[in-house]
Amino acid sequence: KIRVQSGILTLIFILLALAPVTFSKYWVNILTEVLIMGLFAMAFNLLFGFSGLLSFGQAAPFGIGAYVTALLIQHKLGGLLVVIGLSTFIALLASIILGFLCVRRDDIFFAMLSLALGMMLYTIVHNRRDVTGGSDGLPVFGTPSLNLFGLSLNIKSYVNLYYLVFVIFLLGAFFIYVIIKSPHGLIMTSVRENKLRFTFSGGNVNNVRLFVFSIAGMISGLCGSLYCIFTRVASSEMLYWSFSAKPVLMTILGGSGTLFSPAVGSLIFFGLEQLITAYTTNWMIFLGAILVPVVLFFSKEVLGTFLGFFEGKKR
Repeated sequence: KIRVQSGILTLIFILLALAPVTFSKYWVNILTEVLIMGLFAMAFNLLFGFSGLLSFGQAAPFGIGAYVTALLIQHKLGGLLVVIGLSTFIALLASIILGFLCVRRDDIFFAMLSLALGMMLYTIVHNRRDVTGGSDGLPVFGTPSLNLFGLSLNIKSYVNLYYLVFVIFLLGAFFIYVIIKSPHGLIMTSVRENKLRFTFSGGNVNNVRLFVFSIAGMISGLCGSLYCIFTRVASSEMLYWSFSAKPVLMTILGGSGTLFSPAVGSLIFFGLEQLITAYTTNWMIFLGAILVPVVLFFSKEVLGTFLGFFEGKKR
């Protein structure tokens, strides 16, 4: 099974690395969005799949990262790496505050708290048109070049932007992998499996959850920053509850059992969107119809079922 997974991941890595020389600009832009949202879904899965926390408020740090990026670029406050780094850091600070309010509750109460706080933030941003642009958002012009090792790369080039997102996706995935395999990852899993036993052994559940919530928020803020650079706008819609539902749907489609499952869900999500919108604009209705059999019949989720089929063929 490990060999099959490694082979598939290697093939996908090669295809993604060669995407700009293989596909047209349109499909490269689609893949750029897939990678950003895939990392966003993987951040959500740190909470859901590995910690047992269902959050409907992941759009909050995502939107914060996007708006901070837009404001910094508009006022020309730093180079590209400074903009992305500062946006990610502020999203981390906001996640610590939001997490402190959410992690004290379990299950549906945690989900509703995260949703309520996210919608409060959306309302504030939506109503402060003088600062945030309201429903029109903040347009991003004059994105600074990426200066690294004496090289200056123009991010307005879709190829350069794709490779920037691709590298950050790999680094983000590696960072999540390190957390999962570290003692913190084992602690997260133990809290998910048996919260009471962890408490009786002297552990602090709230501290563990706050750590995971903060890390997931930080990565979500990073994705928001990249998404703002990609779309060249920061919109209040990025903070709306329906945007928080996207990583949930991607995780359901791809699965929550492995590191890259949500990223596979992102690929399926945008693939279905492109396929269905070729015939109708009501693509979400058909996506919902597809989700029902996925939840009912794919007991190991899409990636797990696919790998299981591969294993059966091999035998």
